[in-house]
Amino acid sequence: MSTTFTPSKTELNKRTEIQPNSALSDFLQETGALTRRLFIQLQRRPSTLIAGIIQPIMWLVLFGALFQNAPQGLFGTDVTYGQFLGAGVIVFTAFGGALNAGLPVMFDREFGFLNRLLVAPLASRFSIVVASAIFITTLSFIQTVAIVTMSALLGAGLPNTLGLGLVGLIVLLLVLGVTALSLGLSFSLPGHIELIAVIFVTNLPLLFASTALVPLSFMPLWLQWVATLNPLSYAIEPIRYVYLHSDWSLSSIVMQAPWGSVTLGAALLLLLSFDVVALLIIQPKLRRTLA
Repeated sequence: MSTTFTPSKTELNKRTEIQPNSALSDFLQETGALTRRLFIQLQRRPSTLIAGIIQPIMWLVLFGALFQNAPQGLFGTDVTYGQFLGAGVIVFTAFGGALNAGLPVMFDREFGFLNRLLVAPLASRFSIVVASAIFITTLSFIQTVAIVTMSALLGAGLPNTLGLGLVGLIVLLLVLGVTALSLGLSFSLPGHIELIAVIFVTNLPLLFASTALVPLSFMPLWLQWVATLNPLSYAIEPIRYVYLHSDWSLSSIVMQAPWGSVTLGAALLLLLSFDVVALLIIQPKLRRTLA
């Protein structure tokens, strides 16, 4: 004679506690493992991080010395070129690191490791993209801390605690958008040679067509229009304003564009819009590639 076993409520609750949302936990576990792999590669070859810290510090020292005898008032009242340059170096370093975000994925494609991941029973293949974004964002923050510290030692000063948090938020918004575009390129271009070519072609023109090195008023009118279309300018100017003004607010005017005034809040909104557009652009390609 067979008997039917009915578990009690206590046993059912225990089973529920033991079995959490498996899809989310698997996704987090996969993302953590892939992120850890990237950091292990960095630990074995730390030259990338070392160079990424030394290069912007050299920019601060050399460019600051090069323009230290610039005419008084060119960069603002009682503003040294070192103070003016710091924001540009922070943003351009974060931008350069994010622009290179697609290279590890591209090398994984060429060496066949990405194909192994795509045929593996992953909970979500988007963990590959998220891991790369976490890795690049972490490196960008390490570089930002080094630049902010060096700028302070060179006499540029420091924003208050809230200002430093805003600097971190601006760097995060810029890095997320540029990283998304770089990852999209890594899945679209045929090889790393083409990706490196895009990086080289993009890097310096976006630097010189921004307010990183000179103020907007110093540029010819056509270049002012180009600079106001450059997302880097909307990251540089808010950071620069926070450095130079302790009484900043979201309604503070951070840039006088040819078409009107740009407030700090508007600059943040434009950076957020840039992230949304970048994610929308790459989403169809990522879905087809990771399917």
